[in-house]
Amino acid sequence: MRQLVLALPLVLMACTEPQQQNKVSTAAVEVTVLKEAFVMPGLNRSRQVRLYLPPGYGTSDKSYPVLYMHDGQNVFDNATAYAGEWGVDETLNGLAASGQLELIVVAIDNGAEKRMTELNPADHAEFGKAEGKAYVEFIANTVKPYIDKHYRTLADAEHTGIMGSSMGGLISHYAILQFPQVFGKAGIFSPSYWAAGQQVSWFENQPAAKEALLYFYMGGKE
Repeated sequence: MRQLVLALPLVLMACTEPQQQNKVSTAAVEVTVLKEAFVMPGLNRSRQVRLYLPPGYGTSDKSYPVLYMHDGQNVFDNATAYAGEWGVDETLNGLAASGQLELIVVAIDNGAEKRMTELNPADHAEFGKAEGKAYVEFIANTVKPYIDKHYRTLADAEHTGIMGSSMGGLISHYAILQFPQVFGKAGIFSPSYWAAGQQVSWFENQPAAKEALLYFYMGGKE
């Protein structure tokens, strides 16, 4: 899991502007869009989920660690990404080919105009009432059980990570602190602590689990 965090590029820009038309899909064959409608309890909406399986998944009987990522439109495919995809599938295919790392990635699409509240655990005067707790509970209690049931996963917290940038970094930090029994690793890229306002003190005062691994990555002016 550490290798993945180190391999991803710095520019993990999670944006929600309308997509440009006629962009060519760059998603690898290992990526599929799940047909299931994943309903978010308490929020009266659903989310699309994208899935990456390691190249050797279909010919092995191994179980794999799982990384949950936000802003799924940006993770694998230039056709759905804003300002270019992150290339997670290509990066992982390269790491798998060199024997360094194999894992499953579950990417949850952002909610466009709902993104700023879904990925924020704190109320915000401009953006509205926080929905971050419900969003993380949705991942932990709805998406993760589905993935663990239908795919060969290492389901314990030690082998389960969560990762994102900007608001996705903020909610990933929140997730590993609030749900240490679910997430044992977090990739926290350019976290938007400003969006938490005065409630950012919660992050300062909430210790991570002893076994947790938190990887922070940000620019020199942040």
